[in-house]
Amino acid sequence: MKAHEILNNPFLNKGTAFTEEERSKLGLVGLLPPRVQTIEEQARQTYQQMQTKGTDLEKRLFLMEIFNTNRTLFYYLFSQHLEEFNPIVYDPTIADTIEGYSDLFVDPQYAAYLDINHPENIESTLRYAAGDREIRLIVVTDAEGILGIGDWGTNGVDISVGKLMVYTGAAGIDPASVLPIVIDAGTNRRELAENPNYLGNRHERVRGDRYYNFIDQFVTAAEKLFPRLYLHWEDFGRGSAANILNKYKNVIPTFNDDIQGTGIVTLGGIFTAMEISGQKLTDQVYVCFGGGSAGAGIAARVHREMVVDGLTEEEAYQHFFMVDKQGLLFDDMEDLTPEQRPFAKKRSDFENADQMTDLLQVVKTVKATILVGTSTQPGRFTEEIVRAMCANTDRPVIFPLSNPTRLAEASAENLIKWSEGKAFVATGIPSANVRYQGVDYTIGQANNALIYPGLGLGMLASEASLLTDEMIGAAAHSLSGITDIRQEGAPVLPPFKYVPEVSTKVAEAVAKKAQEQGLARAREKDMEKAVREFKWEPRY
Repeated sequence: MKAHEILNNPFLNKGTAFTEEERSKLGLVGLLPPRVQTIEEQARQTYQQMQTKGTDLEKRLFLMEIFNTNRTLFYYLFSQHLEEFNPIVYDPTIADTIEGYSDLFVDPQYAAYLDINHPENIESTLRYAAGDREIRLIVVTDAEGILGIGDWGTNGVDISVGKLMVYTGAAGIDPASVLPIVIDAGTNRRELAENPNYLGNRHERVRGDRYYNFIDQFVTAAEKLFPRLYLHWEDFGRGSAANILNKYKNVIPTFNDDIQGTGIVTLGGIFTAMEISGQKLTDQVYVCFGGGSAGAGIAARVHREMVVDGLTEEEAYQHFFMVDKQGLLFDDMEDLTPEQRPFAKKRSDFENADQMTDLLQVVKTVKATILVGTSTQPGRFTEEIVRAMCANTDRPVIFPLSNPTRLAEASAENLIKWSEGKAFVATGIPSANVRYQGVDYTIGQANNALIYPGLGLGMLASEASLLTDEMIGAAAHSLSGITDIRQEGAPVLPPFKYVPEVSTKVAEAVAKKAQEQGLARAREKDMEKAVREFKWEPRY
């Protein structure tokens, strides 16, 4: 390999950290400044440069320059400042870079762009994108349901890039073994199609058999080329996400973060709330505000745990009430998705059915004790609703999970104040501690990064052939015990600063459960050792 090829390969480049011996051997003498730096010196210098940037968007664009030129340095820096960098390299700042992706485009970042109009190119594109690397983890999106900002077409590749950054930063997945992918199936966002700089297909989204056939060709090619692959689906639309997951989840090791990840981390928070309050999960009344992929996925996950705890499926469904744009979902509504339908109620069971379009009325009528929001409707958890929750139970669980910040159903500060410190609160965005009547309340973030990196690490280290409900349950239970829940104001979910420790704990729980179920294919039989040895460290 030629010297400039090395310097332009982010997986090989060390920049000024190449030793004199390496420079001589690789033909780099005179192509770099003479001073040989350590990675610690490089990181300190880079961090100082980043601090001169005025906004998080400017910081992210600067960090992407490091990512595109020197992956080891980027991840060393990320690991040193994980809590500070996460909202910069991922949510919420990534929403801004996705919206401006085509306008700001400079480098493809070793991603793969799959064009629905050319299925014949799928296999060759994957092969070219991988090069000589063994790909173990793919994050793929079709960008129809990006975060809370919707359809962003081929711009959505950035969500796959960002997700994989967190996999490596939080759980130590080797960045040389991952591949971000966007499936460009078109876009229904007019402003993209009319933007002269937009780099994707300008036609409306392809749907139906042609779309699903393309997905199937992609899965077949990926499994052929990368036989030890773990496949992560990200931000697909509500009309396709569950269909895709349900088709492949019992065939290959695969995971949908919006459907499964949010459910796992939310369930973990509910487990902790039950442990602190001494309540039983099977006594709770759950209102889901937002019936999309995330809301329905969370509800399905909690429902599953109620069944594990002894209820029949039908008994458990009686504890759930799903509210979407049309109000409480009833079984006579024609536009219900397959994921919503099991939660729909009979209109005849409610004397005030015509009033159940109002969230407050639903909370009062069903006597909700758990309220989870994935609606992307800002400010909908009002003081009146919070006080109604407190009238239903001494310690309500209220999780406004929509993001980014401008779409949150409520702020943590208001929820603590309006509930007089009684509510268990977790948010979908980073929230500062709340001081109320002399108590500091630490607000846990229902951040999927508490789950999916460790889940992926456990799957890869164990080489599990499938991801099962039992493995998902083990991951949720493993979130407890990181922080001291005996302290007043303790968070129901571990703060993000603990994510490396959490990821290891989740990975071990998942890998052990895979082994118990006979699904682990790794040669190493000690799953804790397998997890430790699989982790990659950002060192030259």
